[in-house]
Amino acid sequence: MAHVGLVFVGLILFINGLVSLGRIPARSAAVLNLMVGGVQILLPTLIMVQAGSDTLMVNGAWPSYLFGMTYLLVGLNTLCGFDTGAFGWFSAFVAVIAVYKAVMSLSTDPIFAVIWLSWALMWLCLFLQHALGVQRLGGIELQRFAGWLLVSAGIPSSTVPALFAQNGIWTSAPAAGLAALAALAVSLGFSAWQGLRSDRTLEARQNFAA
Repeated sequence: MAHVGLVFVGLILFINGLVSLGRIPARSAAVLNLMVGGVQILLPTLIMVQAGSDTLMVNGAWPSYLFGMTYLLVGLNTLCGFDTGAFGWFSAFVAVIAVYKAVMSLSTDPIFAVIWLSWALMWLCLFLQHALGVQRLGGIELQRFAGWLLVSAGIPSSTVPALFAQNGIWTSAPAAGLAALAALAVSLGFSAWQGLRSDRTLEARQNFAA
C-alpha cells in the first residue's frame, strides 16, 4: 500500500510541470491535484492506524503527508485564488525534510537518497518562486527550469521506483545510486538548458524588435 500513492505522485508532478510550461491551464489540473493530494493523505493515515507501535511503518508513511498537503494546497490555491506565499514557505519545509531524508537514506538505500534529493530540488524551486518571487537564477528562467525538471524527473523519481518496489525489483547497491545520480544530473542539465534557451529566445526577439 505504501507505494500506491507514489505511483500517482509521478503523474501529478508531470502534469504540474506541463502547467508551469504553459501547456495545460492551471485550473484544468486543479481537481487532479486535489484527488492525488487526498490519496496521499488517506493512504499514510490508514497505514499508521494499522501500524500501531511499529515505528518503522510509521516512519515510512508520514512523509507522504508532505506531498499530500502540497497537492491539496496547489488545487485549493488555484481554484480559490488564494495567495501562494504560505505555500512557498511550506515548500521550503518540504525541501529541508527531503534533504534530511536523502542524508539518512544515503548509507542504506542510495537510490532513494537520490530520489529524495531530486524532490528537494523540485520543492526548492517552489519555495524560490512562490515565497521569494525569484524569476531567474543567473540567465535561467526559473519557472521554465522547474517545469522541465518536473516533466523530466517527476515520473522517474516517483512512478518508476514505486512500480519496481511493488514488484520486488530493487537494489541498494552503490552503483545503482551512482546511476540514479547521473540520471538526475542529466535531468538538471536539460532543464537548465531549456531555461537558458528561453532566455536567449526572448533576448533575440527583443533585439529583433529594436
